[in-house]
Amino acid sequence: MEKLETICEQIHIAFEASTAARDQALALSRTLTRHCANAIRAVHRQEGTTAHQYIEKATHIVSQLRSELADYPDLYYAGYTQAALKEYVEACIVHALVNNHSIPTPENLKVEYATYLQGLAESVGELRRRCLDILRHGYSDEAERLLINMDDIYNVLVTMDYPEAITGGLRRLTDIVRSINERTRGDLTHSYRQGQLETALKRLEDRLNAS
Repeated sequence: MEKLETICEQIHIAFEASTAARDQALALSRTLTRHCANAIRAVHRQEGTTAHQYIEKATHIVSQLRSELADYPDLYYAGYTQAALKEYVEACIVHALVNNHSIPTPENLKVEYATYLQGLAESVGELRRRCLDILRHGYSDEAERLLINMDDIYNVLVTMDYPEAITGGLRRLTDIVRSINERTRGDLTHSYRQGQLETALKRLEDRLNAS
């Protein structure tokens, strides 16, 4: 029985270490999610410096997670950790595309492919939000550029026809992206036609005033 007690003591030590690592991972994941939300908020407010600072803070936490969970792959691939990393991907992609920069790769962000694709899909909702902010001031080429990016994202996602266990439920997100893109295209079309109508009415008014 002494041997059993030794075995149990080793298990206690291992479980204590795993619990501490889990608690740390949860805390880091919450902080990462908060930094990413703040980065996206700053992007929409056109606070470039602030957005960049939050992205840098988030990147540092991602490095911490990878380092501190290197011996605990089950914790690194746990739902809460990967969910926070997905938010990181989304924030980085939104920050890049809104500023017309090259889109970051999974290797750039040091994330798993499935997590990257999920973040890529969710970035479309924020790009739509940016389009709507632009359209409040009338149709513009910038909104059109963002819609093209959104279409490019959908065209990539729709090719990922693999089991849900591999992609992490990507099919549902892809369907949502398609719906968002269709609504955004309708909004842009309406704004464009409204702009054309206002221009035509202004020309008519000018002609009538001149006659």
